Amino acid sequence: EFTLAATQCIQYKKAPERWYLALLGFAEHFRTSSPPKIRLCVHCLQAVFQFKPPQRIEARTHLQLGSVLYHHTKNSDLARSHLEKAWYISQQVPQFEDVKFEAASILSELFCQQNLVDSAKPLLRKAIQISQQTPYWHCRLLFQLAQLHTLEKDLVSACDLLGVGAEYARVVGSEYTRALFLLSKGMLLLMERKLGEVHPLLTLCGTIVENWQGNPIQKESLRVFFLVLQVTHYLDAGQVKSVKPCLKQLQQCIQTISTLHDDEILPSNPADLFHWLPKEHMCVLVYLVTVMHSMQAGYLEKAQKYTDKALMQLEKLKMLDCSPILSTFQVILLEHIIMCRLVTGHKATALQEISQVCQLCQQSPRLFTNHAAQLHTLLGLYCISVNCMDNAEAQFSAALRLTSHQELWTYIVTNLASVYIREGNRQQDLYSLLERINPDHNFPVRRFLRETLKMSNAEDLNRLTACSLVLLGHIFYVLGNHRESNNMVVPAMQLASKIPDMSVQLWSSALLKDLNKALGNTMDAHEAAQMHQNFSQQLLQDHIAACSLPEHNLISWTEGPPPVQIQAQNGPTTSLASLL
Repeated sequence: EFTLAATQCIQYKKAPERWYLALLGFAEHFRTSSPPKIRLCVHCLQAVFQFKPPQRIEARTHLQLGSVLYHHTKNSDLARSHLEKAWYISQQVPQFEDVKFEAASILSELFCQQNLVDSAKPLLRKAIQISQQTPYWHCRLLFQLAQLHTLEKDLVSACDLLGVGAEYARVVGSEYTRALFLLSKGMLLLMERKLGEVHPLLTLCGTIVENWQGNPIQKESLRVFFLVLQVTHYLDAGQVKSVKPCLKQLQQCIQTISTLHDDEILPSNPADLFHWLPKEHMCVLVYLVTVMHSMQAGYLEKAQKYTDKALMQLEKLKMLDCSPILSTFQVILLEHIIMCRLVTGHKATALQEISQVCQLCQQSPRLFTNHAAQLHTLLGLYCISVNCMDNAEAQFSAALRLTSHQELWTYIVTNLASVYIREGNRQQDLYSLLERINPDHNFPVRRFLRETLKMSNAEDLNRLTACSLVLLGHIFYVLGNHRESNNMVVPAMQLASKIPDMSVQLWSSALLKDLNKALGNTMDAHEAAQMHQNFSQQLLQDHIAACSLPEHNLISWTEGPPPVQIQAQNGPTTSLASLL
């Protein structure tokens, strides 16, 4: 086939356009073959240079070669060489924007892949500077540089660039892309915890989105983006009851999008040639925020249902789509469902899902960097559940080394404090740890337990309500106020059964047994004792199953990337005594 292409090109030597188109056609044929014949595609494109082509053809061919090599081979040095030539030559050719800026865009991606971020930034800045008369590319390059700053955790620079993009889009008459820039900025402001700036920005975005009239799918995708940020904003503040109307709107919106057909009519304004996410990805994202809501509200069966649906859809998408965001969605879903399993007393399943997260992180260094602290935190929670307190402490200590996120830091420290309390002989460590929780970080360390109960009940935070009730019940029991203790423990048990939270059920049933015995209610005491025995047996069986898994050895991993292979062990090495 390649020989045939060369023969035809010799015949076309006197007609440059014809031989170029012939080689290009063969190159594309080889590239799109099943399976792709990349070597032959590259040969065809390289053959173009034998004919001493004019600059426009030379630059475009370098771009095509660089792109093929970058996307389909591991020869990144050769890809870089071709892309650099395309970028250099295209700057000398007037009105050659597409080749020029595509070369800059792909070359900067390649630099980032090679950890040459300091080479990517000036390249993108120059391309942005000279692209102001080309709205599509100017906006695209601004998004790309903002994303690069975001990956580097430089959210201030990223926000500044998105603000510049929003103003540019307004000037060129693209309210759609202006909304995309502003919503992206809102997302970063939420990540930065600049909540005072988020509210007015979301208000402005809401007005722009509702007033924009255009392609129905684009409009609905803007609404999904806007509503996802609103829901996240509410959940961040623990307002799971207040968020329900927004969440319902979001779910209706994604249903509307799924019924719409993609409109192939291109927008008249080139600055509008963007979309936020494919609708299939948006669907998974809506499942994800629904799972987040269900987890916070304590509707764990609902969280399980939506996680199953989302993971099933993700598996289908990943067979056809290698987008990194799908793996990110998968890890976040697994992180939530692992917490769900630990609460509901399914430690063995939780451990296997922790292992799945490890495998996903092995495939992507960036994913591991972003989720290593969460992974060690989950292992720490698992260690507590199987009474491996030394390992729990080591896991939480590893997580603390790896995070700079204030809420996650506080969550880890709080769980580490619970480890010290349960060990019983770590008073000094506990006090030292509590001193590290800085009130300046807006962490409410002086809340009273009744106030916690009032707040959690007002926002339907069922797990927090159940935990507060049973703890108050325990306090009243110790104080000898059995009637008041009963008033707390009975609803705690009812709520824990509804979630269902195995630890609170175990704790509540033990208290009910002792309470009824103290009150002389022999039958009720016997019934509570039987319940406690049943919960204990369930937890014991799950405990043995979890500790017998080869994945249990993950509790010893505290440094470096996740272990590739996990060796089996002979059986459980810990006791359930403290849980019973």
